[in-house]
Amino acid sequence: MYCPKCGIENPDNAKVCNSCNCVLKSTSTSVPNPDTKTSGLAIASFVLGILSFLFAIFTAIPAIILGIISLVKISNSAGQLKGKGFAILGIAIPAVLLPLSLLLLLIPGLSNVRRHAWEVKQMAQLHSIDVALELFNSEFDIYPPSNATDPIGRPYCGAMKLCEALMGQDLRGFHPNSMFRNNGTDKMIKVLYPDANNLTAELYQANIKIRKGPYLPLDYANAYQLKDLFWDVGPFNRNNYIICDPFRRVTNLRTDKKIGMPILYYKADTSKRAHDINDPNNPENIYNYKDNYALLALGVPAQPDKKHPLFEDPTIFYKMTRNYRVTTRSMPNREDTYILLSAGYDGLYGTKDDIANFDISFGWKK
Repeated sequence: MYCPKCGIENPDNAKVCNSCNCVLKSTSTSVPNPDTKTSGLAIASFVLGILSFLFAIFTAIPAIILGIISLVKISNSAGQLKGKGFAILGIAIPAVLLPLSLLLLLIPGLSNVRRHAWEVKQMAQLHSIDVALELFNSEFDIYPPSNATDPIGRPYCGAMKLCEALMGQDLRGFHPNSMFRNNGTDKMIKVLYPDANNLTAELYQANIKIRKGPYLPLDYANAYQLKDLFWDVGPFNRNNYIICDPFRRVTNLRTDKKIGMPILYYKADTSKRAHDINDPNNPENIYNYKDNYALLALGVPAQPDKKHPLFEDPTIFYKMTRNYRVTTRSMPNREDTYILLSAGYDGLYGTKDDIANFDISFGWKK
């Protein structure tokens, strides 16, 4: 080592000049080592990290592992290896991308779990309605009617009659004098479901005491008025109630909360013997698709121009409700009672995710 002041040569490890006592500074650390190499593992880690944008988990984990190994080797190389920056990027890039990739993989699974939970809830609701209808039947020795009109021909479909039977037209219970008229009157045109504001407290309570039910708990009935689902209720009374499914595919027009589609109800006519999958208008059909046809004609809530497949092709009703276990002739499921039908997850009646109070996955869905 030469002294920068006097130029005398000194030993390499000298701290002061032997001639002039000038403080000597070693420059060996500033001289680059020509033999230093970039770690191949660090480069590989960086490349795999970049590929994580395309291949996610398949390259992310190897990139992180190689990055960690290369950092250890660089640290222990005593300056013989470089590429620390490549290794750090090879770890950092996939460390950010990997959680996002896993989340994207999980989202479809979470959606399927949520959908399955809704379907289970729908089956539980249909079971509750089944129990409620049996309670109604035990009280009156008949299931409620489901035909498309009331006794004097005004539109009042199966879904609305189901709700009246189980909840009453005001959700306070069914009046035993009901004739299932859309305006809630009896044969003498007496109002059976009066507004509490139009009666004295005593008269209103006397009316309530006559009622039967409700057969479904109000908190779990999912009962809504037609005006909650449709701007244009067509021929119906906009204040009539229906029981809705739990799928929450519709925005309540009055509250902006999510609600479901109506549960359709069809009562079997046990005097008939046919289930014609080719002619829905066969007068001998045990079930009549027209019982809720006018309700289907309202279209999809918020999309009135979009029609339900069950409306456009009524033969679907007979195909999906057919009992395919009976091979000798076409017969419906539940031929002597009633059918409950939910639009399912997609909110459309007549598609293969519909849910009923019987197994419709056999035959029609194959």
